[in-house]
Amino acid sequence: MKKKTAGPSQRQLRVAEEIRHVLAGIFARHEFRDPDLATAEVTVTEVRTTPDLKHATVFVARLGRTDVEELLPAMRRASAYMRGQVAHALRLRAVPDLHFHADNALDYAMKIDELMHRPEVARDLNDRD
Repeated sequence: MKKKTAGPSQRQLRVAEEIRHVLAGIFARHEFRDPDLATAEVTVTEVRTTPDLKHATVFVARLGRTDVEELLPAMRRASAYMRGQVAHALRLRAVPDLHFHADNALDYAMKIDELMHRPEVARDLNDRD
């Protein structure tokens, strides 16, 4: 029998959403000295925190573009600045370290949708009816 693993606590979810909101604002206002980030249009799609709130995984995407991976080194360079902004905006005992990752979920969904609309797949799906 499989043991159910507990999901994130309400506190984790609330803190993660507040961090996402602060980071989204920073990216929207282009508050960076780094030229790679100063003009980049980045969307913060999700933030997940560890149970002890010491680490936050930040998922980012660029809508309509697939080059978000190229911006990850610049985001890592600017993570101390962004962490400071999070500390200033939120009342937390300890501000989590920020770890940036590309969010490829939308790209994956678009790829699956494209595959589902191929004629040979559509034919196979119609044959099942």
